[in-house]
This record gives sequence, structure tokens and C-alpha cells, in this order.
Amino acid sequence: MTKRLFSIVLISLLLILGHGAKAQVEHHDFWKFSTEKISKSELYLVFNVKIDPSWHLYAPSNPPGGSLPLSISLKASPDYQSDGKIIEVDTPIKVYDEIFQKDEYYYENHATFKIKIKILKPVDFDVKGTIDGQVCTPQGRCINFDHDFSIHVNGSQYKPSTAITNQPQKTKKEEQKLNVSIKQKKQQIESTAVIKTTPIKINSQNTNNPDTAARKVSLKPTGYTPILAVNNPWSGQGKKQNLWWFFWISFLLGLAALLTPCVFPMVPMTIAFFIKGKDKVRGRINAMIYGISIIVIYTLPIAILVGITNVLGGENLSADFANWISTHWLPNILFFIIFLIFAVSFFGAFELTLPYKWVNKISKKSEQGGLAGIFFLAFTLVLVSFSCTGPIVGGILVESTQGGAILKPILGMLGFSLGVALPFTLFALFPEFLETLPKSGGWLNSVKVVLGFFELALGMKFLSIADQTYHWGLLNRDVYLSFWIVIFSLMGLYLMGKIKFAHDTDVERIGVLRLFFIIFTFAFVVWMIPGLWGAPLKALSGYLPPKTTQAFDIERFTLGHSTAGICDVPMYSDRLELPHNLEGYFDVYQALNCAKKQKKPIFVDFTGHGCVNCRKMEEYVWSDPRVLKILQNDYIILSLYVDDKVIQTPKSRWFISLADGKMKKMLGKQNADIEIVNFDKNAQPFYVLIDWKGNVLARPMEYDTNVDDFIKFLKQGITNFKKLHPF
Repeated sequence: MTKRLFSIVLISLLLILGHGAKAQVEHHDFWKFSTEKISKSELYLVFNVKIDPSWHLYAPSNPPGGSLPLSISLKASPDYQSDGKIIEVDTPIKVYDEIFQKDEYYYENHATFKIKIKILKPVDFDVKGTIDGQVCTPQGRCINFDHDFSIHVNGSQYKPSTAITNQPQKTKKEEQKLNVSIKQKKQQIESTAVIKTTPIKINSQNTNNPDTAARKVSLKPTGYTPILAVNNPWSGQGKKQNLWWFFWISFLLGLAALLTPCVFPMVPMTIAFFIKGKDKVRGRINAMIYGISIIVIYTLPIAILVGITNVLGGENLSADFANWISTHWLPNILFFIIFLIFAVSFFGAFELTLPYKWVNKISKKSEQGGLAGIFFLAFTLVLVSFSCTGPIVGGILVESTQGGAILKPILGMLGFSLGVALPFTLFALFPEFLETLPKSGGWLNSVKVVLGFFELALGMKFLSIADQTYHWGLLNRDVYLSFWIVIFSLMGLYLMGKIKFAHDTDVERIGVLRLFFIIFTFAFVVWMIPGLWGAPLKALSGYLPPKTTQAFDIERFTLGHSTAGICDVPMYSDRLELPHNLEGYFDVYQALNCAKKQKKPIFVDFTGHGCVNCRKMEEYVWSDPRVLKILQNDYIILSLYVDDKVIQTPKSRWFISLADGKMKKMLGKQNADIEIVNFDKNAQPFYVLIDWKGNVLARPMEYDTNVDDFIKFLKQGITNFKKLHPF
């Protein structure tokens, strides 16, 4: 009874945790544009905005030094002229803000604004411009927006007017009041040591090539010091995550599950059920329905769970949950324990079984015939085979939580169920191939045990993530490799028959297939051994801790490490280190200051301790001599770890997040906030090239192991840097 209860709890836990998430650019303001005639030569441009519930939009009249007010900029044109003054049709809500210590004004649900223009020519034309502003929740989570717009005006219906020559100017008293307000806010920040990230508006220079043009930025005078504030002008144009590799791996695991003692013996029994009788065509159709039913049973519940979670939780909650589940010690330690339990189960210590009442109830329903009977027959297979398939399914669901992609758990279950269902369907369509199947025997349990060794090895990845994120120092690269070398050595000995587990039979002789598995296993072990002394082991770069955690690295021992190429000793270098003996910073201010002194562009590396693809990029791309030369000689490297949970920045570097309004003290949270607010990204690796003024020098780059593309990316940044700074 205890084992059954444990199994039920474990399944429920996996279903709760085993869903992905997706972080996208948020959009909570929706605009409509129209015109309203005033006279024969004048009209209003009308801006109607609908605001999502629980969000509010700050008014154009919001005072300086507070939240970002709405601004509407019109592009100059010979067809019309305007003083650009925004008329607020509705009355904004007035609320005292504790952070800014002043009254602020904003709108909820909807608002209307107008700008008056005068027609200069009797022709039809378009009024183009941009809308900048900020929407926030009552909890303080804020998002900046920058929209382009175009409003068509039937100017031929109006009579031209003379140009506006007297545009209103700020009085000297108003300017002094504004300057005093900004000065007071700066003094307040210095006294409280709080910094708020301030977005920088990026305007493209005059160019016809958006891919190669540098992007110019300018600060908005809010009175706050920016820690790093740039928007991504190429937002939404990056490469999308390719998840098909996960689908095919899950498919292969489904085929592997077929070769376990719980599933394999059921193949001939099930096929015999479908091919019996005279109506062979009907039997084959039923077999295909049976296979489709298996896919539905495995995939549909996960798809429904993911859909409900994302609908109820929203994209923001899902993104936060994905980040928490990927980097926090609690879920990672829990996943490690789950994999350990799965491995012990495969080794034969116990079986994860479902309550017999469930199995018997579903089995009886399979006898009712028809489509429902076929569906419940497939359901019976899923339940009966759970002791073998459960750990594999659990492993796929746990792995799907890494990466934050909403489709990952769905694709994983689709691939696994297809791997299980396809053989049943094919053998029912071509029953003559049943004779080619090997007979059941002890080899089935061997497959199960080998899967247990893999579960044990892969589970260490989650323990390693927690160890790196919190700097425990328990599982450095050499320690991790030692465990893997021992695990796979034991697997090789098991395949040779030198080690036996429960339910194993004696290995009287070694077949050819088993021999090849033994050779590959020990070859893999021998290949890993040099990694104990610093060999790169690129094929495992995504699963091993970084080389910087290696206790003894021949490359580091022979080349040494210095800070001769940078301006000063990097902050946090006692805990963080760049790969391949590169020199650089982990603090934004240090990098900006050094880049200004040395007159170099900055290579910003958004990375993470638990980032698999970051390690792959470092081992496959950064390690190339051409890339290393460019990074070391032509750039100031700024590596920003987004998942560090331990390092607390000095008080002078604390800031209030523009994303959620919360105080950011930890280095990892600050870096994650910088990436999300400025680039609409929360995935790593993510590479940005900037200068010390905030100019983005090339299209930001994501995971791409093509070395030539990476070199082209770096050189493009250097070219644009030289155009902006022709020293």
C-alpha cells in the first residue's frame, strides 16, 4: 500500500512540475487612431487606447522624476504642422506614490488623447510618429512600450493654412522647477543607494540596412542612473528554439521502453487480438486506432495541463516559474532525488505500480468492444506497463522543465507515445514480421537496468545546477566526471555479467550486440578520463560543470591567468570566472568604465550556471582560436549570470526593477532583470554588442554553434563601433 501511495504522489508531482513555459514580449496597451475635423484647415489626431485589466497607463501630465509619462512624437512633414501638445480628453486618476514620494497620474481601462495639426497643403498624406509610455500593475510591475503609428489624413478636403511659427516654449521658471526636481531625485537616490533601470530609446541611423547599422540611443531624463538600459531594436527577430531534437530523443526512449519486461511480452498478445478473425482489414484499422489511443492517453493530459497553467497563470507567471524551476535549489534537488528513485527502481529494488483497482476497472471496460473498448485496451497497456515506462516518462517531463518552452513537455510526450505506439501498429499491419522478434528473456531486464544507469548519470545534472547556482562547491567538474566514470564503468561490468541485480539471469555467453555495447561503454569511459585534467570533452559540454570549476586544469596551469588586458580587478572574480582564461568583468559599471578608457566595444554575455547551451557555445565556439583572439584583443567582455542566487551586490548597486517594481539586491536577479526589461528575453545564451554610451552595434545573437557566423557577428560589431567612434 505504501508503494502504491508513493507512486500516486510521485505521478501527481511530476504532472504538476512537468510543464514548460514561454516568455514573450508583453503587450497590455492597444491603440486605435482616427481624425476629427475642427475647421477648414485644422483637425485633431485622435489616439484611443484600451488598457488591459489590472494595468494602468501613466498620463502625459505625469510629473518629471516619477514613472515614465506618455509621449507622442510626430514626424516632421511639409504637409502639416503641429505644436505637438497632447490634449488629455479624460481625467486621469491621481495616486500618491511612496517610492517617488509625489502624486502620479494614470489611466485605467481606456483613455483618449488628441493632438491638433494644421494642414499646409491640399493633398492626402499620412501622419507618422511614435508613442512612448509605460504601463504598470498595482503591484509595481512595469513595462515600457514604443509603438510606431501612421494616420491617414484626407488633406485634399481641407484648405491650406499658414505655418505655425510661434511654438510654446517652457518659461524660465518651469525649466528651473524641472531642474530642481531632477536634482532632488538624484540626491534622494544617492542617499538611499537605490537605482532604477531606465530604458534607453534607440533610434536607427539613416541607413537602408538594419542588419549592419549601429543603433543610436539617448537617455530620457528621469533622474535615475541606468545600470544598463537598452532596448532591442531587433526584438522578435531572433532564432526560435528548435525542440525537434527533444522530440526525437523522446521517440527513441519510447522505442527503448518497448524493450522492457513490462511492454515487450505484450506485443505478440496484443497483435494476436487484432489479427484474429476473418475481417483482416477491420483488424488492422482497429490496430491503428489502438496506436492513436496510446498517443492520446500519454499526450492529451499533459497538453491540457500546460494549457490550463498558461491560461490561468499567464505568460508572466509562467516565465517566472520557468526561471525558478530551472535555477532554484529546491526543484533541482527534488529532480535529482526523483531520478535517483527511478534508477533504484530500474535496478530492481522495488517497482512503481499503480493501484490494482485502477488497472482492473480499466481492463473490464476494454471488454465492451467497439472504439471505446479499443481505447480502454490501450489504457490498460499504459497502466500495466507503468513500472517500466513511468520512470522514462517522468524523466522526459522533468527534462522538459529545462529551457522554458511551452511546447517541450507536449512534444516530449508526443515523441515518447509515438515510439511506443508505432511498433504495435506496424506489427498489426504486417504480422509476418512478428517471427523476426527475439524471444522474451533475461535480456529484457538488462535493458531496464541499463536505463537505470542512464537515469542515475543524467540525474546528477540537476544536483550540479543547484551546486553551481549556490556556489556550494560539492560537485565540481572533476568530481562530477569521477562519478560518471564510475557509473559507466559499472554499467560496462554489468553488461559483461560481472555484476547482477534482482531479476537478472546468468550471462552464459556474450552476444555480438552486447559485445558492441560493452566496447562503446568502456570507450566512453576512457574518453572521459583525460577530462579529469582539463580535456575539453566538448560532446558533454552541456551536461558537465564549466571548466572553471576544475581543481586541476593543465591549460590554466600552463598559461596562467592575469588581468593585464583589462583596467582593474573584476568584482566577484572570487566566485565567477570566464572560460578559456579570458579576461573580463561580471559587473556592468566596471565594464562600461573600462570600455570608455580603452575605447573598445563591449561583448555582453547573458549566461547562467545551469545553462546547457551556454557551456556548448563556450566549448564549441568560444574555444576557436579566431574567436578567442577577437574577444581578448578587440572587446571588453561582460559576463552576466542571470541565475546566481548567492552573490549580493554592494548597496550602491541596488536598484528598483522596472519589470516588477521590487528591490534587486542579488547579482543574478539584477542581470535577469536587465535582459528581460531591455531585450524582451529571458533565455540564455544571449549575446549583445554595445559601446560605453549604450549603442547596440549589431543584431543580438542567440545559440548558434556556427563559428563563422559568430565571427561575422563580432566583426560587424567592431565595424559599426569604428563608424561611431572614428578615433
